[in-house]
Formats: sequence, C-alpha cells, structure tokens
Amino acid sequence: MADYLEKTELQAARAYSPAVVTQGGRTVWLAGQTAIRDEAGNDIAGHSRPRVKAIFGLIDKTLRRTGGSLANLVTMTVFINDPRYGDRFVELRKGFFPDGNYPASALITVSHFARPGMLIEISRRGRDRGISRLDCDPRI
Repeated sequence: MADYLEKTELQAARAYSPAVVTQGGRTVWLAGQTAIRDEAGNDIAGHSRPRVKAIFGLIDKTLRRTGGSLANLVTMTVFINDPRYGDRFVELRKGFFPDGNYPASALITVSHFARPGMLIEISRRGRDRGISRLDCDPRI
C-alpha cells in the first residue's frame, strides 16, 4: 500500500505528488525506457502523443511482469530535450493516473539523449503488494 501526500493545487495540475510513502515489500529496479516505434512497428519519432502512450504502455508491460502496474509507480524522473514539451507531457501523463494518485516526479530538460530521435526519458519507481519500489529511466 502506498500513501500519497496531499497535493497542492499546482502539484495536482502538474500531475505529481510531493511524496509517496511506502514500507515493506520487495524492491524492483527497472532499466530506462523509450520508444521510437509503437507496438505495431510504426515510426513514432517526432510525435509526442503516440510516443508517450507507447512508453507508458511499455512501462506498464514491464511492471506487470513483476506483479505490478502503472498504478504502483512511486516516483519518476522525466527527461525531455525541449522545455516546450513539458506542459504537453504533463497533460498526457494525467491520463495514465485517473485516480489522481500521481508518482512523485521531476521534469528535467537535457540537451542530448543516447540515440537520435529520442525526445523524452522517464525514470520511475513503483510499489505493489510485493513491490516496494520500481525504478526506471524511459525516454520519449
């Protein structure tokens, strides 16, 4: 079980929690995640909505393999290569956490990623019945 610290109006608008408290369970550390193709193999480079959807889908798929889901994310660090993408990402992220229990989060602008065409990366941690934290670094 995770306890989400009450959010200010600004924090809720930006789709993150100031703190998420967990205890017990098992810790699972996840590798970085990005996407330049969707599940059908279509090129999604340069398209933020399909890219965010694909990355969160891949994150959820990985978490399900460990017994968790997106609802179990505790924290994420999102890396984008242009600050103009920040507000759009925040709006898209809200849709993946409809209960309003957002992970704690940082949104950081960087100048380059590991591969050309990458626009965003998310590092995250989560918790499930048997998972106390999940950490990963996805790139959109």
